Amino acid sequence: MKVRQAGVVAALGIALMGCGVQPTGVMDAGEPASGPTRGMRLYFASDSGLRAVPLLDREVDNLDAVVKLLLAEGPSLAAQRDGLTSLVHLDGFSATGTDTRVTLRLDGPYAETARDLGTGQLVCTLARAQSVLDPKVRTDDVEVTLRPSEGAALGPYRCAEFLNG
Repeated sequence: MKVRQAGVVAALGIALMGCGVQPTGVMDAGEPASGPTRGMRLYFASDSGLRAVPLLDREVDNLDAVVKLLLAEGPSLAAQRDGLTSLVHLDGFSATGTDTRVTLRLDGPYAETARDLGTGQLVCTLARAQSVLDPKVRTDDVEVTLRPSEGAALGPYRCAEFLNG
């Protein structure tokens, strides 16, 4: 019996050695994927923090239009069923962006705090929009400043400051 087992083990060893696959060294495949995917997104609040929702059926060509969508549309019914809501309430505003800097000028005071999910919705939505409108800009690099007409400016903030994890 032992001779037979030894023969089987030897045969398996020879078969495995001769399978034709040769070891290779480490191959450089570039940098790993990082950051959010491309495409316009609106950010909404949930119990677990902010979540991005893609804008699939809209063409947006400026930052004001993105904020208007965030204010007017809110999350879809399906997104609402998933627990998403909008905490953004603004009267008048004007959004401008250059390279990695975005400024949201607000008519009147800003009622929210600096670190709430409503502010995060604005910051992340505007940062994403700026990177889509200017493809050489990464979302993670965009800094957003809120400038109410009354009170001190808030920011600059980056989207990552408002995301969990």
